[in-house]
Amino acid sequence: MRRILRVLMMTMMIVFLAGCGSGTETGESPESHSGPYQAPEFLDSGFHEDQAQGVDGAQIDLSAVDEGYVGVSVRSDTRLKCQVLKDDITYNYDIASDGAPSILPLQSGNGSYRIRIMENVGENKYAELYATSCVVSMEDEFQPFLRPNDYVNYTRNSQCVKKAEELAGNAGDALGLIENVYSFVCDTVTYDTNKAETVKSGYLPDPDETMATGKGICFDYASLTAAMLRSQGIPTKVIFGYVSPDNLYHAWNMFYTDETGWVTVSYEVKGDTWNRLDMTFSANGADSEFIGDGSNYSDLYFY
Repeated sequence: MRRILRVLMMTMMIVFLAGCGSGTETGESPESHSGPYQAPEFLDSGFHEDQAQGVDGAQIDLSAVDEGYVGVSVRSDTRLKCQVLKDDITYNYDIASDGAPSILPLQSGNGSYRIRIMENVGENKYAELYATSCVVSMEDEFQPFLRPNDYVNYTRNSQCVKKAEELAGNAGDALGLIENVYSFVCDTVTYDTNKAETVKSGYLPDPDETMATGKGICFDYASLTAAMLRSQGIPTKVIFGYVSPDNLYHAWNMFYTDETGWVTVSYEVKGDTWNRLDMTFSANGADSEFIGDGSNYSDLYFY
């Protein structure tokens, strides 16, 4: 399946470039020889303790909400969660109790948010420890999907970022970089069945570890792919949802480029801008009947 997808993607890219009407007499497009892909400025994220607010060891940093994320740091003797709410949309996160900061995306767009730190008060019951509100006005919808967060954790010095920079140097444009990352992840990471059977709730991937070990579950595939592409300026989402016919809870990616369509192959979702990229199935040879035309994917959460 991976080979089929790669051939189809290359074919679609060639068709797109030919359709631009800028090729030479031999049918080649100048864009394919335009030199290495130039990534924009690296966009980072972080917890700014001097700008955080809170009580009793619970701190929320709202200083970067217009950059698409919120920072949270809590010291407590109990289990903790953080809720990010906007309108009728709620995201729940497990967060550390030792003060280690969490970076959480504001993936529901501009508007009013409420951030709640919740502490466990018995069994599965949680009570509010501290909460605050903010109004978010981002420059564009891509901000949360261009930066590191708890689900896509990397830094400027991460090995996966250095590898992405290397792959960018061999790409003529954004589409070429996506193809390079796609091929790299498919070729170097295998599915870890034992990990899938034993992973615990609250697990967060380490993209560098996935790259170093060459093994991972769907969350690892999606996080590594997102880290590599985001670090090079390509908006990328990690999606959680269900895939029929077996109602499999699964993680995959969506990415955005101005030149849409070439990477969708036979499956596309949410119109003609955000397109699906399922590294797990591509890397492990799922047949096209299972992947289908996109209608068997049900998107639930975006990170």
